Amino acid sequence: MTLEGTPTSFLKKIITKAEVYIPQVPKPKKKLSLQVRLMWCGLALFIYMIMAQTPLYGATIPAFDFLAFARVIFASQQGTLVELGIGPIVTAGLLMQLLKGSEIFKLDFKKTEDRSLFQTATKLVTYIVIVAESALYGISVYGPGLPSPEAGYILIGQLMAASVIIMLLDELIQKGWGLGSGISLFIMAGVAQQILWSLFSPIPAGDGGTVGVLPYIGTSLVQGDISDVLFRSNQLPSIFGLFLTAGIMLILVYTQGIKVEIPIISTKYRGFSAVYPIKMMYVSNIPVILASALTANAVFMGQLFWANYNSGNNNAFMNFIAMFDPTSPSTPIGGILYYITPPRGLDVAALDPMRAVLYVLFMIGIVVLFGRLWVELGGLSAKTAAKNLLDADVQVPGFRRSNQPVENLLQKYIPSVTIIGSMILGILAGVSDVLGVFGSGIGMLLMVDILINYYNLLIREQVETVMPRLGALLGRK
Repeated sequence: MTLEGTPTSFLKKIITKAEVYIPQVPKPKKKLSLQVRLMWCGLALFIYMIMAQTPLYGATIPAFDFLAFARVIFASQQGTLVELGIGPIVTAGLLMQLLKGSEIFKLDFKKTEDRSLFQTATKLVTYIVIVAESALYGISVYGPGLPSPEAGYILIGQLMAASVIIMLLDELIQKGWGLGSGISLFIMAGVAQQILWSLFSPIPAGDGGTVGVLPYIGTSLVQGDISDVLFRSNQLPSIFGLFLTAGIMLILVYTQGIKVEIPIISTKYRGFSAVYPIKMMYVSNIPVILASALTANAVFMGQLFWANYNSGNNNAFMNFIAMFDPTSPSTPIGGILYYITPPRGLDVAALDPMRAVLYVLFMIGIVVLFGRLWVELGGLSAKTAAKNLLDADVQVPGFRRSNQPVENLLQKYIPSVTIIGSMILGILAGVSDVLGVFGSGIGMLLMVDILINYYNLLIREQVETVMPRLGALLGRK
């Protein structure tokens, strides 16, 4: 056995022994119709939304939300069964993708057993992350407010059980009972819920109107005073935010359609030709998710250090890193962390324009950095893309069927679109957060990307229904 193969061999041995003990959702015996799969998606989403409204038994909601800045990414809701949301699934998935992309574990996805191995390993890692995150979050966040250690065990058990149910719902959809993935479905539903709340909520707001911008407009028209309709204070939804949200959505849809198309022909099916698209948004939203997760973790760690070592903001070194308001320690009021968190809303940004500018510049820089890293570690580099093309029995007309010529061709485009696409994503995410779009900047990016992916899935389903052989060929490509 070579040293290079040792990690993969060790992984196979562990997974093979553990696989029989891991609950699995069976695949349907035959492919279900689109209508039935959509019904399963609706059922999974309904269960998730019920869990999002079910409070944790015996828990007292903390004074402030430690995960407020990551709720959109994790599709979670404070104080409910989905407190952790899809966080454990996303964390485990990113870890496994990094291990595979960096070739620490060498797997050939053309082999059924290797694909099955990767899926089972991901599930096993997800269970480990669920246990770790549930215990850590239950002890550190809810622990101080619990009456007894037994109550803490019950709370941690609830978090674990809910996270396992969410994982099984995601697996249910991915195994062919539904369409797409549960993760995408839950994120999209969460962002859509925030947008609908910003549009239609009848709950009274601090400015005398309602939270929802449309009821607020109606009330203002009835009262004959529309002077405050365009802009509202305290980060409340406004007409400006509505137009901004619509504009950001249009920009995202437009940029998703920009791509470089490289012609390819099949070496296995004579006469079949197609194009290999390199999209402007080549790295998708992964860099923005990683940047947001990094910022969220930095703020969380800053809160912990501040609470234990600098609660009076009298330590010069700690103040350089972060300062918090003792009466509301949810967001920084000074230090480095202050400038890497968004001043949400025009009224907040106007108080410190330098912070808004530095935050947008930070988002651009960190998203570009993570974009370049993800291309290399996530298996999206020109070298990997060239290998995947040749492994799929296709070649580029006019180029020899070998890795180096195709890699050189892809190298002309992939690094450029990675940087340009990451800069666009960073600008859109940063500006959206500063100006206060509905659903937050990262939420809007995720929702539009997910909707476009579902649209493409529906088109493929229609093609497979009308022309099964062509649909199968597109699925392999």
